[in-house]
Amino acid sequence: MTMAVPTSRPALHPSRPALLALSLVTVLLAGCAISPKPFTAEERAQTAQNDRATMFAQQPAITGPVTLEEAMARAIRYNLDHRLKMMEEALAQRQLDLSNFDLLPKLTAAAGYTTRNHPLASSSTNVFTNEQSLAPSYSTDKTDRTADLSFSWNVLDFGVSYFEAKQQADHVLVLEQRRRKVVQLLMQQVREAYWQATGAQRLRDRIGPLLDQAGAALQDSRQAQRENLRAPMDTLNYQHALLDLMRQLEDIRDNLEQAKPRLASLMNVDPGRDYQLAPPAQFSVPQFDMPMARMEETALERRPELVEASYNERISVNETHKAMAKLLPGIELSFGQHYDSNSFLVYNNWRSAGVSVSWNLLNLLNIDNIRGAADAQLEVAKTQRLALSMAVLTQVHVARAQLGAKQRQFDLLKQMNDVDQQILQHTHNATQANAQGKLDEIRAATGAMMSELRLYQSYGELENAYGQVLATLGLDPVPDNVQAKDLNTLEQALRGEQQRWATLGQAGAAGAR
Repeated sequence: MTMAVPTSRPALHPSRPALLALSLVTVLLAGCAISPKPFTAEERAQTAQNDRATMFAQQPAITGPVTLEEAMARAIRYNLDHRLKMMEEALAQRQLDLSNFDLLPKLTAAAGYTTRNHPLASSSTNVFTNEQSLAPSYSTDKTDRTADLSFSWNVLDFGVSYFEAKQQADHVLVLEQRRRKVVQLLMQQVREAYWQATGAQRLRDRIGPLLDQAGAALQDSRQAQRENLRAPMDTLNYQHALLDLMRQLEDIRDNLEQAKPRLASLMNVDPGRDYQLAPPAQFSVPQFDMPMARMEETALERRPELVEASYNERISVNETHKAMAKLLPGIELSFGQHYDSNSFLVYNNWRSAGVSVSWNLLNLLNIDNIRGAADAQLEVAKTQRLALSMAVLTQVHVARAQLGAKQRQFDLLKQMNDVDQQILQHTHNATQANAQGKLDEIRAATGAMMSELRLYQSYGELENAYGQVLATLGLDPVPDNVQAKDLNTLEQALRGEQQRWATLGQAGAAGAR
């Protein structure tokens, strides 16, 4: 005898505990709403204080006069821009390690626990008679625990991950070249800033007495004006000339006060800290007479931008390989160990294995477009490298011409400075105890000081041009095998490499290897 299937079922009404739980969840979700929360003034002040302490932490203080090599070593070791590039390179290496893990098969562990207030019971209905064919029954415990350990490996994902890992490896090398570029430009800036700061150090103490002398002469002239001792126009012209000289001296002082903070910033030293420099006693005019053909060859081999472009081209090649790999069918191998605590099961532990194949056939219709886009990207990378090579060759010729121009300018300014110093000496010896004589001496002293300042600025520009030549050729300030943590070792490496550069700059020198 069979039972008739009920034609209707009683309406389900949520119970009071369910309504209470739903209300509680609604209140909790409303309380989790996010609203803007700006930093307080105290938090910003604390952040600024912490950042200032962190910027100059873990680096030795300056204890004596700073040489050019020490300034370069401090810039390489502690400059924040360089440290940022090093951190980006380290981050890329970490990402490469993660990409290598993507090549491994997937090993997944899973566990679960479920419980019900009623058994998972069900009945069956005859499809022809629409009558219940079996009494309601269940085959699952109210409480169930499961555990799975699955091993799977998708061949297509492996191929795609393989090419992505190769691209990430090249990206690490790209960031290394960018760090090289930062260091080369940093050394160029340090050279110029060091000699400008040297000029500031040597001239700073001479401006104050000269301004005092000009101020005293101005007061004497105004006293003479009040007493009508000289013609009014002569007095006013004299005062105008003095004030113009004082303005020039103030401009010089402003320039000098900015020089040392610029160098301190490159060395990552507190800009408000005073320090002394220890430059060589004499100006040493840098020379670089390597044949132009050899310079072009060296630049094309060593410039970080060109090496980076070559890596980018290789990344584009792997992008093509990755695009083609995605067109292949995906084959997945799987193996697993499983457990289910359901007491109705005959076997609570079992193993499974399988192979599945999937293939997006629509990709075959788009194969020409995919291949064409990948090939176009590769052609763009090649053309960029060629365009960059042309720019590098141009920069080599321009840098060589600039070095020659700065050498000639420095030579002229050196001769002018010698003449101005002699004029100052003769003017000082011929000074008479009158107002006009004081004006001539102040004018000569101001002219001599400005000439000497221009000489240091010109030498800084000359060193900058020399550094530009080295950077244009892609010559690194420190050999690749030097990973110095202390400043002394880094200074010695810098000094040895500079000597090597000087040797390379001689006519007929061997290539940079």
